[in-house]
Formats: sequence, structure tokens, C-alpha cells
Amino acid sequence: MEDGKLTVRAVERALDIMLCFTGASELTLTEIATRVHLHKSTVHRLLASLEGKGFIMRDEATDKFRLGYRLWELSANLSKEGDPGIILLPEMERLRDLLGETISLYVQDGLVRVRIQAVQSNHAIRRVAPVGARMPLYVGASSKVLVAFAEPGLLDQLLTSADWPTGLGTQAYLQQLSDTRRAGFATSVEEREPGAAAVSAPILDRGGRLVAALAVSGPANRLTLELMQEQAPTIMEAARRMGTMLR
Repeated sequence: MEDGKLTVRAVERALDIMLCFTGASELTLTEIATRVHLHKSTVHRLLASLEGKGFIMRDEATDKFRLGYRLWELSANLSKEGDPGIILLPEMERLRDLLGETISLYVQDGLVRVRIQAVQSNHAIRRVAPVGARMPLYVGASSKVLVAFAEPGLLDQLLTSADWPTGLGTQAYLQQLSDTRRAGFATSVEEREPGAAAVSAPILDRGGRLVAALAVSGPANRLTLELMQEQAPTIMEAARRMGTMLR
């Protein structure tokens, strides 16, 4: 039984190492050890195993590690059928061309939201949206949408989570969710990131179930609250159209 626990722990640690690369293309041994809170000798052994299987590569010139080609092999076998990030990409590009700002697609994963697709703005000054980024579910336009239109149990989990910020007024937050449900969209101005603004609408499938949040984001000095409210009907219509494309 103890051996089984050790094996599971080793797998969890190896996965934690892999997840370090969601926000960085290359990392040193020390940087990885710091991120996963493990001794460098332990991380070195795990990296050696991952490297041996092709999931991690080491640059001999810089002694830095990066993701290996085996991951590309696995990703090639992901089912593309029903994947909203692929199905909705052309519609996202059309919306970007129409509004000129960065378009993102978010889904809920536990108590965070994950950007699963993005179409970058063509403006020189723009809101860069890396795919795979994970963000708190209690702040931001897309977070409001994902919680407001989700099953009630999610809100309960969020409010009782250890990560819930004590400085965030619960009643004010609940009012924001109510306003989001009533209006059909949500906005945010510098809530999560200084200088950034976003407007988001829910994408519901044909059965009325929430699939994702469609967001338009950009610099707050260009994407003003007034402009976002003006563009909201266009974004909601795009989200409605996208929903009809999903099962």
C-alpha cells in the first residue's frame, strides 16, 4: 500500500513539473524546483525520467528544459470533434475583424477559468491573450459569465473556497452576477490586470447549457465602458450564433 502511495506521489510531482511550462517555454532546474517546491535532487530525477520518455527536452547549450516532442504526438490524437476551440475559431476571427480587439474563449475548470482559444488583435498596442492561461474565477468579465450562467453549486463552492478573497464584498459580487444574468453580458475594467478591459457573453449550446464564455479584451483607454456596452449586442449575437454550432 505504501509503495502505491509513493508511485502516485511521483506521478503527481511529474505532472506538476510539466505544468510549470504553461507559463514559460524554457526553465532551469532551479526555477522548476522553486515552482514545484521540491528539492533539486528530486526534480532532477523526475526530469531524467520525463526526458527519457520524450516529454521533456534539455538544451545542452543553456542547460534549460522545455517540453518534448512526445507531447505533440499526444496532442495530434486529441479528438477535434466537438472541440469549441476549433469549431468556433472562424467565428472568433470574424468577430476580431469586426471589432478590432483580441477575442478569447474561456471554459471553467474547477475554481479557475482557462483560455482555450484566442485570436489576437491586429493593433500594435493590444491585449495579448496566451492560450492555456489559467485565471481566478472570482474576477473579470468572463469569470462573471462562467459563474452567473453555471449550475448553482459552482457559486457555493466559490464562496466557500479558501481562495476566496476576504476583501471582495460578497453582496456586491452577487449583485454583479445578478446584473450579468439580467443583461446577458458582463464587463470589467482593470479588475484583474491594470490597463486592461473586457466584455464577455455566454455561449450556450442547443440545449441551453453553458459551454464557454466569449470575451473581447483590449487596453482600457481604447476599450472604454461606454464602447463595451455599445458593442455588447454584437458580442451576444456572435455568442448566440456560436452556440448553434455546438451540440
